[in-house]
This record gives sequence, C-alpha cells and structure tokens, in this order.
Amino acid sequence: MAASTRVRYYYTCAGKYHTAYAYNMKSHHHDAVIRDLNPIARNLNRRELLSFMGTAAVVALAGCEPGPVVPRWLRRLFSRKLTVSAMPPCIVRPEQTEGPYFVDERLNRSDIRSDPSDGSVKEGVPLQLALRVHEIRGKGCLPLAGAMVDIWHCDARGVYSDVRERFFDTRRKKFLRGYQTTDAGGAVRFQTIYPGWYQGRTVHIHFKIRTNPEARRGYEFTSQIYFDDALTDQIHAQAPYSPTGRGRIRNQEDGIFQDGGKELMLPLTPQSPGYAGTFDIGLLLT
Repeated sequence: MAASTRVRYYYTCAGKYHTAYAYNMKSHHHDAVIRDLNPIARNLNRRELLSFMGTAAVVALAGCEPGPVVPRWLRRLFSRKLTVSAMPPCIVRPEQTEGPYFVDERLNRSDIRSDPSDGSVKEGVPLQLALRVHEIRGKGCLPLAGAMVDIWHCDARGVYSDVRERFFDTRRKKFLRGYQTTDAGGAVRFQTIYPGWYQGRTVHIHFKIRTNPEARRGYEFTSQIYFDDALTDQIHAQAPYSPTGRGRIRNQEDGIFQDGGKELMLPLTPQSPGYAGTFDIGLLLT
C-alpha cells in the first residue's frame, strides 16, 4: 500500500479543522482509507462521526482493520465492507507565494500548451490537470461555481513565458498560461505538460483562485502544486527534459515546499500518452 499522506479536513459540525492520515489507493478518484485521526477526532461519538462523514464527505472507512481506539460500533461498520468513497472535496490546502512570474494575461483557454503569437506548441509529457474547488459554508461543503482559476508554470527547459530573465527573454509570449472558470461542479480542466525545472526550485505548478477578479475585495487564494520526485526522475530522464534534468532540486530541498508542500502534492495516474490528476481544494470564504 502507498505511503500515508497528511490531509486537513474541515469538520463542518464543530466548525474546526482536523488532520487525518490517508493511504492513497489506485483509483482515478484517488480513493483513500483513513489510518488515524488526531486526538480530538478520535474522541468523536457515533453521531458526530457520522455527521462528519456525511456533511464533509469524509473518506469512508473500509478495507482495513480498525485499531484499538476505534469503538465497537465502528468495528461493525468495517465488517459490512463499506465502499471506499472519493477523497473529500473540502481539503484545506496551505497558501504559498505567488512568485515573480505571475502575469494576469486573462487568457481564457483549457489547452495552455500553445503560444497564441505564433501557434507553436510546447513539447513535453502531456498532463491533464483538473482542479475541483469547493466552498466551506456553514455545515456544508458546496461546489464553488463561477470562480476564475489561473495556472502557470515553466516549460520542459525551465523557461516561463512573458518574462525577462538573465538567460532568456520571452516577453509577449504566453505559453503555459491560462485560466478557466469553474463549472456548476466547481471544476476546471487544463491540458498542459509535465513541468520542467529551473535553478533553486523543485518541480511545481502555480495556481490562483479568484471569486471576483474585478472587485477590490474579491476573495483570492494563491498556492502551488507539487509532484512525486520518483515520477519526476522518470520523466526528466527523457527529451526534452534531459538537458536540464541533472542536478534538479528535490522536494525536500526546496524552501517553499518545506512550508506545507506535502499537503499540495498531486496524485497522478497514467493516461496515455501522459498522466492525469485531480486536485481538490476547500475554501473558507468568510
């Protein structure tokens, strides 16, 4: 079974956040099984836990033997072989720095691989990225429709578009940038490539969520998405990544990753000819 991942959930009944350790399962929906809850969550009674599971869509408990701290009634639930549900949508993620390369291009598109100025397409391993945004409201976790979601990242050689740096000048280029508006289910979908690497940073994708980008007081959430180092090693061993793959900084060596990066990892599944991943996030807007 895969290594456990620490995830924060919003407990809508108590209006608090709790931490759970979950094993990622092989599923397109990133199914998981709770291994352990923090001391507060361990002491929930039956009604509170069932409410937690219903209102926050917490991971269903199935497929493993409960530990000694689990009450007898919960052990009976395991014996019924409940179906493992998808990872809950209201996963609280840490915010991280915007970085120096955000440009508010207002480029509305799903496939961000091309450059509108000349039609050229960036090469790299295809990546289908979906973000599902939910709002934590009262005792519910509801899809957030109509939010503007930007993503931007470097190409296979570590170059960003529309910026001027010491070793490149890509001003007026717009590859690997774009935004989508969340649908009724709170989802946006992008077609891009697996990012490259540049000096001082591990492999990552930036994202920004805005509920009302035209308003001065609109809600804004900015963070980054990270990838498994072992998979990056495999991908960066091939062209066009190979020229810059040597000496790459790994996740734990990146100072920004160290500030909450483990909670911003993107689980990926192979989807020929590349990979696909879904990133869930819950936002407390008020």
